[in-house]
Amino acid sequence: MSMKRFLRDNGLSLFFFALFALALLGQSVAGLLRTNQELQAHGQPLETYLSFVFSSDFVVDVAENWQSEFLQFLLFIAATVWLVQRGSPESKKPGDEGVDTDENQMVGVYAPPDGPRWARVAGWRRTVYENSLVLVMGAIFLLSWLMQSLSGVVVMNEDNAQHGEAPMSWGQYVLSPEFWDRTLQNWQSEFLAVGSMVAFSIFLRQRGSSESKPVGLPHATSAQESE
Repeated sequence: MSMKRFLRDNGLSLFFFALFALALLGQSVAGLLRTNQELQAHGQPLETYLSFVFSSDFVVDVAENWQSEFLQFLLFIAATVWLVQRGSPESKKPGDEGVDTDENQMVGVYAPPDGPRWARVAGWRRTVYENSLVLVMGAIFLLSWLMQSLSGVVVMNEDNAQHGEAPMSWGQYVLSPEFWDRTLQNWQSEFLAVGSMVAFSIFLRQRGSSESKPVGLPHATSAQESE
């Protein structure tokens, strides 16, 4: 495969992964500058770039955003199996709720010869594969949440030590208002964004986007109903 074809066929994912890398780099540089400004104001030694990006302060901020993003997609993917929104291209059409038939999902005897191997077999392997997207999203969410909580308790205890307060255990931190304040402020924004996308896409259009219905399709008709 030529490089030109590779870039064309994978342009969407490459675009967003590149934006992710640039944004993460920008966050790390800005965070280092902010941290060193605070350290300099208190007459303390400055941090190097590597020491900062491996610090609990940086890790907790990154993990906090990751876990909320993956929770958003985990819930959205799972909810769209059973819930519908009439007129939204983000939803199946009303009446199609559920896991669908083997024939429509092209599994087992209905799987094409070039389809994924685990879609053609029966038993636990097919069960795992047909739920693999939710399983992976859920695993990344849990790992990000764990990373956020472990880094967060370190940051909290460093702050407590500066104020002469007793350290907290991981369990105490996870149940603390500090942890849930940081967590829920991210969750609510993600849920608002998804709900807005589902609702706005009923009435608004973006010509040429796979996330939008055809421009002239009636508001109450989903993209699937027009096929």
